[in-house]
Amino acid sequence: MTSGATTPRTTSGSGLPAEAGFVVAALAVLVVAAAASLFVGVSAVSPRGLIEGDDHQWRVFWESRIPRLAAILLAGSAMSVAGLIMQSLVRNRFVAPSTAGTVEAASLGLLIATVWFGSTSVIGKMVIAVAFALLGTAFFLSLVQRLRFADIVLVPLAGIVFGGVIQAATTFFAFQWDLLQSLNAWTQGDFSGTLRGRYELLYVVGALMLVGYLYADRFTLVGMGREFAMNLGVRYERVLYGGLALAATITAVVVVVVGAIPFIGLIVPNLVTMALGDHLRRVLPATAIGGALFVLLCDILSRTIRYPYEVPVGTVVSVLGGVIFVVLILRSRVGAR
Repeated sequence: MTSGATTPRTTSGSGLPAEAGFVVAALAVLVVAAAASLFVGVSAVSPRGLIEGDDHQWRVFWESRIPRLAAILLAGSAMSVAGLIMQSLVRNRFVAPSTAGTVEAASLGLLIATVWFGSTSVIGKMVIAVAFALLGTAFFLSLVQRLRFADIVLVPLAGIVFGGVIQAATTFFAFQWDLLQSLNAWTQGDFSGTLRGRYELLYVVGALMLVGYLYADRFTLVGMGREFAMNLGVRYERVLYGGLALAATITAVVVVVVGAIPFIGLIVPNLVTMALGDHLRRVLPATAIGGALFVLLCDILSRTIRYPYEVPVGTVVSVLGGVIFVVLILRSRVGAR
């Protein structure tokens, strides 16, 4: 991923392309996990109760469990795709919304939107959060292009520092406006409050993922470098900034609806491309499914680890994602020797 070069198509033992085999296997696991998640929670919901027509169980099932599952799948897959697009365009496998200041910029926008619009205008919050995410991502890209780090690990570290500065400013303003507790609730990825009527904006990221798939080949060419892409007739700047805007918009929408889910856009694309190569169009579906599966498994764990209490899924993802992130960095350092 660091050089933007593609890898040859590989096949599984069954003769299918490796990415097809991965998608089939991941989909099978995802279906089983999704079915199980519908019956995990404090409120008792069981297949028998649904078959017998229990009104309470059906109400919980339609009002909470189905919306929660849909939100998990959309948020997990979208954040993974956003990370994959950013890594391909910036040509650095450690760049993601959580290491480029995009998540923190969106959080700052959400805070300012809340002060301006209150708690009523979700659309207004989303628009301002998207605008701040775009500005934060553009500033990060400008920083990377000007400094031109020799070590690929320094790029995400610079992004983490940049995001830390934004987070500090956000915390300061939240303290001044007496919104510190609300800020913690907004920015901590959590699906416990997901109900029908509160998650539907996530369908926007579903449409954006489709756009990303349609432009995947152009993103791949841009990842090859400016001269290579322009020689093939690709408008380099337009595709580059358009792809980053797409990733930033996805991130902002997810932050507004369910909060920040760290590391998903970093670790899932890395694991998938390590196994299947880095041709964007081929690995994007696998990345989306892998992200949805990872978040779903973390959510099930968050609901069962301290049952009947629930740990925010962002906390579980942070612990597991942080460990995987360290392993990936150590692996890159060993491979560079």
